[in-house]
Amino acid sequence: MTNSGSLTHQSRLRVLTDEYRELVLRREQGGGPKKIQKQHDQGKMTARERIGRLLDPDTPWMEIGLLVAYDRYDGQAPSAGVVTGVGMVSGRHVVIIANDATVKAGSWWPETIKKMLRAQEVAMRERIPIIYLVDSAGVNLPYQEGVFPGQYGAARIFYYNSLMRRYLHVPQISAVMGPCIAGGAYLPALSDVIFMVEGSSFMGLGGPNLVKGATGQAVDGEMLGGAVTHTSISAVAHYRAKDDAECIEQLRDYVARLPDAEYASERAQVGTGAPPTRPPAELYDILSPDHRMAYDMRDVLHCILDDGKLDEFQPEIGQEMLCGHGAIEGHGVAVIANQRGLIRGKDGDAPRVGGIVYTESAEKVAFFIDTASRERIPLLFVQDVSGFMVGPEAEHSGVVRAGALFVEAMATAVVPKLVLTVNHASGAGYYAMAGQGFDPDFILSLPTGRMGVMEGEAAVNAVFGARVNDPESAEAVEKMRADYEHNLDAKYAAARGYVDAIVVPEEVRRILAFALGATRYYRGPHLGAFVLPPLDYVSS
Repeated sequence: MTNSGSLTHQSRLRVLTDEYRELVLRREQGGGPKKIQKQHDQGKMTARERIGRLLDPDTPWMEIGLLVAYDRYDGQAPSAGVVTGVGMVSGRHVVIIANDATVKAGSWWPETIKKMLRAQEVAMRERIPIIYLVDSAGVNLPYQEGVFPGQYGAARIFYYNSLMRRYLHVPQISAVMGPCIAGGAYLPALSDVIFMVEGSSFMGLGGPNLVKGATGQAVDGEMLGGAVTHTSISAVAHYRAKDDAECIEQLRDYVARLPDAEYASERAQVGTGAPPTRPPAELYDILSPDHRMAYDMRDVLHCILDDGKLDEFQPEIGQEMLCGHGAIEGHGVAVIANQRGLIRGKDGDAPRVGGIVYTESAEKVAFFIDTASRERIPLLFVQDVSGFMVGPEAEHSGVVRAGALFVEAMATAVVPKLVLTVNHASGAGYYAMAGQGFDPDFILSLPTGRMGVMEGEAAVNAVFGARVNDPESAEAVEKMRADYEHNLDAKYAAARGYVDAIVVPEEVRRILAFALGATRYYRGPHLGAFVLPPLDYVSS
């Protein structure tokens, strides 16, 4: 963890971006070169090689949860042994879940379940196909307590399988490209179609060793549950390939045959927007080395929006909150962003502190969100928020009521919601700006993002009060400061799944546009993890 105090004379964003890129390179190695070679020796591709071949060339790949668990289990569970994300296959957005067999044979850690459920929820909310590339030894038994039981244990994967299959009509495509054992076999069995690979696939409720122990029968794995068995005898699987490469081509052909989505014609019109007026790489210079210092949020938006243009809504009202309409690579979007710095008030009013939400700005944003929701325009929240204003004047102005209106408007908006955290994501302001608990469609962060109930110094003062400068408290104060600095880091949030992905400046506009494209397939309300169709539709 880099101490922000050491970045006084250099770009904080650049230093943190370099740290993040180095971490990404290590995570993308999975279990390491020896495990990768072992996978190749078995005639199999790795999870990332399979995904790379499955995706359309030169198209974005938005990986979700890359850093999950990177700082746990002594580094033995990179990405929790599963690669999840959204990409383009045969010209359309799809969700991909791929077990990484180089990490403990692709077994399921507690965080593996969280990642798989998050990926399934993306497919359900956006109504886009989901592809499972299965190569897993099943539950990581020493950690079964965090995998097997509970409302959000492994059973929920199969619950989501069933809802997608029966009610949501989300295409689910499984390719068993290695072992698929015990309860994990229900994941492909509850999919619409199953592909298997000769010589390397196995699917069954029990492997040869378990069968031997339970029944005394000695049986060969290929005969028990291999590709030939399941495509020519049991009829559990539907297509058979001779190797990974052929299987992936079959998957691409299958996706290409799927019917067009509801918004196909509208999607064809996007991607033609003018470039921003400032290249996204200028974000390195726009953001101060000290995250507490001011900058103009409009400069950030000039690096993201088409032609750098934001058609502002009530620009002279509640100026600490920017609202307006713009586009990202042709995708129309309604923007809500926190302005930083000291905001000059109206005549006779005291200046306001940027990054704080006041009563007037909360009411303005609530109205803007309600209007965008009625007009079916996706919402983009650009977070650099320290919370709502406190004190007698704020309370007397009704900030609690106004904040509730803001939160309710955001929570009940039926349009897609995307979040980009620039610096701070603190307090109830983080909640109002579409925090994770409100199920935004995608939540992204720059490497500079800092997520917590409050900043470290504020927390220290809240806990120690007058004792903050007491020599007897010095050690405890410094420990709390260090703990907060560590826990507020964007990598810490990403490791726990609080954000879907960290994005670097050069990629932020491209990834936001790609994410917006993924949200355009479903015409219905984007509320919660998914919305079930009306009962009359279900019964038909």
